[in-house]
Amino acid sequence: MNKFEHRVIDFTRANIVLTIAVLAAAVTSLFVPPDRQWLGYFDWKTLTCLFCVLAVVGALRNILFFTLLAQNIVRLFRTTRLSILALAYITFIGSMFIANDMALLTFLPLGYFVLSSTHNEKHLAFTFVIQNIAANLGGMLTPFGNPQNLYLYTKFHIGNLEFMRIMAPPFAVAVSLITLCCLCVKSTPLRVGASPIKKQPLRMAIYLVLFAISIIIVFRILPYYYGLVIIVATLLVMDRRALANMDYPLLLTFAAFFVFSGNMSRIDAVRECLGGLLNKNTLLVSAMSCQVISNVPSAILLSQFTDNYPDLLVGVNIGGTGTLIASLASLITFREYQRLCPGDLRHYLAVFAAFNVGFLALLLAFMMGF
Repeated sequence: MNKFEHRVIDFTRANIVLTIAVLAAAVTSLFVPPDRQWLGYFDWKTLTCLFCVLAVVGALRNILFFTLLAQNIVRLFRTTRLSILALAYITFIGSMFIANDMALLTFLPLGYFVLSSTHNEKHLAFTFVIQNIAANLGGMLTPFGNPQNLYLYTKFHIGNLEFMRIMAPPFAVAVSLITLCCLCVKSTPLRVGASPIKKQPLRMAIYLVLFAISIIIVFRILPYYYGLVIIVATLLVMDRRALANMDYPLLLTFAAFFVFSGNMSRIDAVRECLGGLLNKNTLLVSAMSCQVISNVPSAILLSQFTDNYPDLLVGVNIGGTGTLIASLASLITFREYQRLCPGDLRHYLAVFAAFNVGFLALLLAFMMGF
């Protein structure tokens, strides 16, 4: 076996999700050959926001911003239980305002630094999973918290108060379950020594401004292509390493997944099957559909066959829990954990499956009996 083959095998092992996404896209391409409609599959705004946040978070990581922030969290909350609860709440609240994927890209590094700096890596899998659940479920309360919310909010012209009224019951249950899970963590004192970190206030201020620009893009206050130019130009001058060392396989994973979900929505057999099932139970079908083709494609596909937007809205939100592909945000969490703890993936997947399936079952049971 030559060096090139070794590199291909190593890359495949290090990027399992990307490999699966590419294979899935390739298989669906046999049924839907490439054509002009493929260009419409890609959510360029999402890809640009993802690129910008990855770049800025990398720059902040390079100046040890998250290490400093983690030290402050440890000093404030002092125990594993309260620190993990704080991380879950920060991610939960953040997803309401900056969307679930952006919240994870921002706060997963913080969770890692809190636990690694205090030698509590044993809680890392649970913390990442609970942050992932918090991001997926926290974003459901606002129209812009999750991508599928914004789509359905616009398509069905849902009023702001009506939207929050629909989502308030599952949101309240999600908050309660996440809090309960965090309170079950054994409470042990956390200590972190004073690290000789040289603060760089000017760079930190500039990078935080760049991060704010990334958030402004999400809210469509600034066109995403303007934000892309500003962030790339600034980092080319101040920190090219942040651009060079970005998680480009994650961007490719999203692109491949867009192709897969787009092709699935154009296969007649899939459309006919889902259309018939929706008439029986929109909530259950929409949640289960997410387990196979993810929540955003499910919202787009199923909205063509039903006017029952309250059940569809709830279904594609709580359906973000469950399988690894139920939400694109879950792929972000998996990729970050894979990067940080490549030898512990089986443990992570077991924890992920147990908690996500549990949350999905409990939320479905509550909403179907509500």
